[in-house]
Amino acid sequence: MKRMKAGEQTERMDWKEKFTVILSRPENPENIGLVARCMKNTGFRELRLVGVERIDEKSQRTAVHARDILKKALLYADLSHAVADLQIVFAATAKPRKNFSSLSLWDAVEEIFRFPRAAKIGLLFGNERTGLLSEELQSSNFLFTIPQAGRQPSYNLASAVLLTLFHIFTQGSIQKEESSKEKPLSRKEQEDCIRLILNKLEKKKFIHLTNRRHMTGMIYDLFGRLTLTEKDRKLVLALFSKGLDE
Repeated sequence: MKRMKAGEQTERMDWKEKFTVILSRPENPENIGLVARCMKNTGFRELRLVGVERIDEKSQRTAVHARDILKKALLYADLSHAVADLQIVFAATAKPRKNFSSLSLWDAVEEIFRFPRAAKIGLLFGNERTGLLSEELQSSNFLFTIPQAGRQPSYNLASAVLLTLFHIFTQGSIQKEESSKEKPLSRKEQEDCIRLILNKLEKKKFIHLTNRRHMTGMIYDLFGRLTLTEKDRKLVLALFSKGLDE
């Protein structure tokens, strides 16, 4: 029998702690409870809610044995603060977006495990009716879609969360190798860099009134997918602080 090294069992048990499920503007309290139950089923613990003032009894009722997740859930007034301390955010969307590249669920899960184990990863899901707005997608690094037989109706919020977490759970359970990738900056630091780029491009008239929405989306998509590291930030700051000033 192979003897387990000290700390190895804890490491295997705790890999899911790097993940945070974020629900932005959920309307149905029952769905919040069902999402907590899905998290409990698959071993994920951290839940953040955006635009929710309190967790009511309807959520508690559908959570069943996952009320401890609701009790520890963090509430945020806006999405930017909810993802600020995370390094990578994967956002679920039911439809392709013009200015944002999209991965399949399987490709997204593969991408997730290319990052270091210490990287904090957010899984972002939107409102039941509208999904994630374009402005909300700017708080993510990657978009992914869950395949389905028809275009409508889209998956229920809790179903989408369960499918996502189940695929991560099964892949993470067999993951052996540590990624050699460098850990990205926090989302707040990444967004600070992106805003600097946008400001510089506006001053140089690359971005103007008629193309601002389109170009902003493309810049967020491009630099989001780059998952900027500290080394990347130094290069970006050098390029856009000096190179475009001449």
